[in-house]
Amino acid sequence: MIKKRNLISCLVAIVMMTGLYIFMREPFDRFNPMIKEEYVYVKVQDEPVDDEGRYKYKVQGVTESGETKRVVFSTSTRLDQGTLLKVLAKGTYTADYKLIKEDEMPLK
Repeated sequence: MIKKRNLISCLVAIVMMTGLYIFMREPFDRFNPMIKEEYVYVKVQDEPVDDEGRYKYKVQGVTESGETKRVVFSTSTRLDQGTLLKVLAKGTYTADYKLIKEDEMPLK
């Protein structure tokens, strides 16, 4: 009886953690100590999504090592298409970003 209860408790915990990860990935990545922060270089190409008065962007970028990463960030102002950014990301969570010039982008 106790083994069955422990097994059910573990399964419920796994399902809940998986649900949190799938539906709330940004906050999960933000507080996950196993994910390291790294810079991701992105070029804004898509239109933003309205995020309660802010502009939310979901873009693919490249790390300094050439690995492709997806990042999500929001701004208070709309960015022009083609804007280049250096984004400090932890998983899909973005801690900071800054505008950069073409020569600061890493080679793919």
